[in-house]
Amino acid sequence: MTSQDAGAPLRLAVIGVGARSYIAGHAVDSGAGVIVAVADPSATARARAAEAFGDQLTAFPGHRELIEARDARGGNIVDAAFVTSPDHTHAEIAIDLLRAGIAVYLEKPLAISLEDADAILAAAAESGSKLYVGHNMRHMAVVTLMRDIIKRGEIGEVKAVWCRHFVGNGGDYYFKDWHAERAKSNGLLLQKGAHDIDIIHWLAGGYSELVTGMGGLSLYGGIDARRDNSDRSMPDWFSLEAWPPLSQTDLNPVIDVEDISMVNMRLDNGVYASYQQCHYTPDYWRNYTVIGTEGRLENFGDTDGAVVRVWNTRTLYDPVGDAEYRVNGDERGHRDADRLTVAEFIRFVTDGSRTETSAVAARNAVATAVAATESIRDGSRPIAVPAVDEHVATLV
Repeated sequence: MTSQDAGAPLRLAVIGVGARSYIAGHAVDSGAGVIVAVADPSATARARAAEAFGDQLTAFPGHRELIEARDARGGNIVDAAFVTSPDHTHAEIAIDLLRAGIAVYLEKPLAISLEDADAILAAAAESGSKLYVGHNMRHMAVVTLMRDIIKRGEIGEVKAVWCRHFVGNGGDYYFKDWHAERAKSNGLLLQKGAHDIDIIHWLAGGYSELVTGMGGLSLYGGIDARRDNSDRSMPDWFSLEAWPPLSQTDLNPVIDVEDISMVNMRLDNGVYASYQQCHYTPDYWRNYTVIGTEGRLENFGDTDGAVVRVWNTRTLYDPVGDAEYRVNGDERGHRDADRLTVAEFIRFVTDGSRTETSAVAARNAVATAVAATESIRDGSRPIAVPAVDEHVATLV
């Protein structure tokens, strides 16, 4: 138990009070934690934190000031921190926290470069502090259902995984703030795709070793209506009425990431996979197909009420399949998965429980996405994906 008193709720900090910072509230709702501090360079964000989490917390302009603060016993004022700051800040913040002995819930992606991702793993290994990466899709009902079907052997040994990601809210989510800038996100194949690449690896039981990418900035780059939105956050401008995509306004002044991208992957266990994302579709969901030696599965919808169908007899076109399983849970996107992920993090910190998520897998998702993005920007050149340091991997 890390907390100052055994059995007491974990003292938590939120670093980066943006659109994803709400996830820390799940720890409070469960009674397992209490938010005592926040850190954000924006005074507006710090005020927003007081409204969201209560005015009992201590606010800091940066994570270093939080680390330097001492409690009555001369120790850290927090046991664990939720790092929900912009992606390009993840490495510096996480490494400093880990070295200070503070457990870290790090919002995905782990980092925006492979070097930073490896540095975070090394800091966790060297410090012994707990590192948890918020790959909440491993707790999404549609994903766990597909994994259960695979584990039961209904489609045999997995040989191929395909994922199409229709990012219908892409304009509002990713092209009106820092996400649109390579310097702060690297690219959306990493920022957004790290989720699905991790799931592809998980369902396939292996990691990418060679990738080829293709994509470009095919729509949002042609919109001239730009605005610096640093005085606002995503909920302030989000609207389903912004349609069609070319009618979007107030886009980020700098847009140099791809709005359509795809990657083909060869995994180290012989599985072949592909992932495609488009940020201006009218609908917003993921469609997976997993093909095995004895059949295939495919999901139709990815929230509560969706279905996963299985074909495992030889046939011509058959829209129904041989079996159909209903997805139960995740009624509001991945909110249920967020709650389960945070609960797993709390257990991991308090008693070292095994986790479905994996910091090493998170690193490998980053490595794959970084290589694929490099391939996109270099004429679709095939690029080998560097393997993780085996010694570090055993310690994280």
